Amino acid sequence: MAQVTAAEARVGLDIGATKIHGVAATADGAVLAEVLATTPTGGDDVVTAAAGVVDDLRTRLGEALDGVVGVGVPGLVDAARGAVKHAVNLGVDDWFPIAARLADRTGTRVVVDNDVNAAALGAAQVTGHPDLVYLSLGTGLAAASILDGRLRRGFRSAAGEIGHVPVDPRGRRCQCGQVGCLETEASGSAVAEAWPVSGVPPAQALFDAAAAGDLRAVGIRDHFAARVADAVRLVCLTVDPEYVVLGGGVAQVGERLQVAVAHALAEQAATSPFLRSLDLPGRVLLVPGDVPVAALGAALLARAES
Repeated sequence: MAQVTAAEARVGLDIGATKIHGVAATADGAVLAEVLATTPTGGDDVVTAAAGVVDDLRTRLGEALDGVVGVGVPGLVDAARGAVKHAVNLGVDDWFPIAARLADRTGTRVVVDNDVNAAALGAAQVTGHPDLVYLSLGTGLAAASILDGRLRRGFRSAAGEIGHVPVDPRGRRCQCGQVGCLETEASGSAVAEAWPVSGVPPAQALFDAAAAGDLRAVGIRDHFAARVADAVRLVCLTVDPEYVVLGGGVAQVGERLQVAVAHALAEQAATSPFLRSLDLPGRVLLVPGDVPVAALGAALLARAES
């Protein structure tokens, strides 16, 4: 490995429900080292595990890290305060000062943002497109916008929570308390409920079964793709980005997801000259499967805020 100076290597942490993914990256987004750790439950335990990941990265790069750590974390994040709440999968309900606690443990300055916002920064870097919406199809459904190169967080840090837009008054109750939210139809959890399997990711199993000709799987896949297409149409008609990048756990299905969503968008536009003029199918991209965009984006967040 080439010699890296402290000014070149930035640390980014993607703190998820099951794992912490840490990277050290250069200012232009090249990943130099990666570390994975299991995510515990409880704010202080999460901080301890995250500090351990930072220490491992320091060891791997011979201390060639600067003094800023970027963190992407699920939940409602107050970036100015460096605090998070409603991170249920982490065992954090009320405001928790994760930036200050992690800074004390690592001796660094810590910058915190929502994990989908961080992933959007990473997606903008790896795709080379500074005007996009990152659509995260994970346990839930959320979006983050990079518009003209700037991240849009919103007045109450709730920009992009499109999963909680009600679309079906006769639908299922959402964990947010509303009924018929888009997330209940267009998320990894929705796929898992519609196509329950064990041993393999449900989305992978669903798309495999559909490709094999299982008519029930074809119907579920097409319904899911249509609801994701609804999410794409929603963000395009709201902020009109150049591209919408599909990411999150469901995106591991690969190109088949992109094709299915693009097909659904084309079908939806068949009777609408207005929608056809927007070329929504041509604006859907897939996040590169081998790039840790959320952790990389957290490192880039540190660069941007330092």
